[in-house]
Amino acid sequence: MSIWTRIAEALAALAKGEGLLAVFDRLRTPPDRSVAFTIAVIALGAKMAKADGHVSRNEVRAFRDVFVITPEEEDNAARVFDLARQDVAGYDIYARRIKAMFGDQDGPLCDLLEGLFHIALADGRYHQSEDAFLREVAAIFGFDDRRFQRIRAQFVPDAERDPFAVLGVDPDAPMPQVRAAWAQLVRDTHPDQMIARGLPPEAVKLAERRMVAINRAWEEIRAAR
Repeated sequence: MSIWTRIAEALAALAKGEGLLAVFDRLRTPPDRSVAFTIAVIALGAKMAKADGHVSRNEVRAFRDVFVITPEEEDNAARVFDLARQDVAGYDIYARRIKAMFGDQDGPLCDLLEGLFHIALADGRYHQSEDAFLREVAAIFGFDDRRFQRIRAQFVPDAERDPFAVLGVDPDAPMPQVRAAWAQLVRDTHPDQMIARGLPPEAVKLAERRMVAINRAWEEIRAAR
């Protein structure tokens, strides 16, 4: 059973007056954690897509780049997205609950934030209100400014890109340490690892841009030294 079918079935079981947040609350424990993750990405993404005042077709299409949606599941996925846009729950509620769901496991939270950046840049612009939205979500997730800037640099064209920051090492770190950090990040970004920490198989495409940034940073440092 696909993740979209599982969400659709959960939505069908809602009592009158309940919203998408009720489904999230029911499914945020194993083995349904990947379903809750999907709902959180869509709910936060739909709210963030409106942060600049409108939801463009490109931003809606960005969900297709984050999630693999088969033709037979398009109706279910569209229903979830429409409910997310209409949901009265604030984005901070979803952000705090998914933070509590994963606790100190910041890998899934980083995955989610990267997905939101992808959606924000889908229309070719990075609006100030989107930046404020993502900063607040990152703060709720417990990310400091350096971590936020590192993720931001993967997506925003005019952001400063520090290859050492991408790998999470100091500029004066010896090459063996830099190589070890690069290798660990590559392992952590493998689809199997992402699924193991709560991402649905439909969302492992979130890792593609991160892997490009990780490898580019390693090549830049190696070439410079």
